[in-house]
Amino acid sequence: MDVFKVLDALACPLPLSGIDTDQLIPARFMKRSRADGYGNFLLYDLRFDENGQRHPDCPLNAPRWQGAKILVTRRNFGSGSSREAAVYALADYGFTCVIAPSFGDIFASNAVNNGLLPATVSEEDAEALLAALESSDGSARVDLETCEIRAANLVIPFRIDPVWRTKLLNGWDDIDLTLSHSAAIEAFQVNDAKTRPWLVPKSRPA
Repeated sequence: MDVFKVLDALACPLPLSGIDTDQLIPARFMKRSRADGYGNFLLYDLRFDENGQRHPDCPLNAPRWQGAKILVTRRNFGSGSSREAAVYALADYGFTCVIAPSFGDIFASNAVNNGLLPATVSEEDAEALLAALESSDGSARVDLETCEIRAANLVIPFRIDPVWRTKLLNGWDDIDLTLSHSAAIEAFQVNDAKTRPWLVPKSRPA
């Protein structure tokens, strides 16, 4: 997984609340192989009509937001089912950070495990950021080391679970996080073998 420290990128405003995982990746597209990519199906029913034509009023279809790596939206993003494919769709589309006032818990955990930062801000700051992006060139900086977002004339703090922050800053998955405690684990094993020797499995003769 890539290290995430500072991201300077275009930020696309999506002023909607309650976007769930079924909207992020409709179930009918989940039979496809991940190797084929899920990016084309991200928010499909929001981006396209029943004939496959692009909705002109969807921000993700607007020319000015093409190439955005940051998505700014409203509360309760990623609620619903636990499908990890919702994160795959965001990542395959090109997003590496989503900024919102709140996230579905399982979605946020899946996001971190795929190198995507779920940055939690207050509702007031989310609204200010959405407005600022619309009236500016849309560029933003997300700094995970300082937990700050800078866009237009705004400096906005964001929150993230400390363990998730550590994983993203180091590019770690759950195994890497466990291995970072190897010295403490080995010390415990040595001490425990002395205090409770009857728990140590005896080796069998060859």
